[in-house]
Amino acid sequence: MTYKIGVIGDRDSVMPFKLFGFEVVYAISEKQVRETIEIMAKDDFGVIFITEDASELAVETIERYKSKVTPAIILIPSHNGTKGIGLKEIQDNVERAVGQNIL
Repeated sequence: MTYKIGVIGDRDSVMPFKLFGFEVVYAISEKQVRETIEIMAKDDFGVIFITEDASELAVETIERYKSKVTPAIILIPSHNGTKGIGLKEIQDNVERAVGQNIL
């Protein structure tokens, strides 16, 4: 099975991902972000990149997909820079997998 890759966030942050053939959705409101995640999850997206700013608008929706294999929701910095949320998520996942924080 072939999975698609999607990117959610503000226009300036996610526009470059179109160059790589990813499906890009501009979402800046809480409703838009939540609905886009739900739609992508149902449409066989294997990976969803979402800006840290947009992820703060849909915390419950993202939490619901953390225990599922697909889609993998990966937080990325916006064009304004990082808030450290994505790095914290990676550190937590590594710690869960390895048993300690090796990063």
